Amino acid sequence: MSNTGVKTDEKKQHFDDIYVESTPVPYKTRILDALDYVSDDFNRQMFDAHILPWAKAVTAHGSSLSKSAAAAGFNSGNGQELNFVDLCSCFGNTTMATIYGMSYEAIRENWSDETKCRTIQATRRIPVNVTGIDISLPALDYGISAGLYDEAICTNLNERSTAEFEQVERVMADADILLSTAALVYLDLETIDTIIEAFANGGSEKKEGFILVNFLNPFALEKADDTKKILLKYLDFVGSRATRHRRMSEMEQRNYPGEEWSLLELWVLKRRSS
Repeated sequence: MSNTGVKTDEKKQHFDDIYVESTPVPYKTRILDALDYVSDDFNRQMFDAHILPWAKAVTAHGSSLSKSAAAAGFNSGNGQELNFVDLCSCFGNTTMATIYGMSYEAIRENWSDETKCRTIQATRRIPVNVTGIDISLPALDYGISAGLYDEAICTNLNERSTAEFEQVERVMADADILLSTAALVYLDLETIDTIIEAFANGGSEKKEGFILVNFLNPFALEKADDTKKILLKYLDFVGSRATRHRRMSEMEQRNYPGEEWSLLELWVLKRRSS
């Protein structure tokens, strides 16, 4: 366990000091830049292929349609705002990739200094209420102040007896889209099971919903297999893809001789029909 309370694979690099910073600039410098953290390009592509078309079909901005919304393919008329949850969201780079359609390079540029990072240099592609959930209060505070998150829950998800965890379960039931990228490896299997079951049940009125998750390689491979079993217990599989994640740190390369890149297996799943 790291000194922030996050459970980590001991062969995986810890970045605890970055997550207590008040802005994402150190995260950008030491992770996005130094380790070629390209995975958000692939997260966006997977989201665009399997989730965005559905989200566009069920949402609309009403009769007063903005130019950016029209350019994104929206039509005026009745629709709904979706609930989007970024689980273990940190500073929100993958929300930027999926909801704002930003590339790896665009995120790096947006977070390149303490001034630019204060606002997001893009617009949301679909009408959503975004909830960020993370153990890092500074990261969530940044996300709220920059407009990435509309709501935030700060909690250690491996402590399941708290009021915050009960709130997380309610948010999962109401979610239309759940995002959890490079994150499930940090959670207990019991936590994953509880969260995924809450999402799968979909509250009192079960509705359509999608999950985008990914699994890291070569870290905690056995746990990744157990996590896949949990996902398939509650949800229907939609599609998958294997990609690069980021370069491995020097410590990680010593622990995994001959390996230069950490890899990802991306999955999209959806709620089962009633």
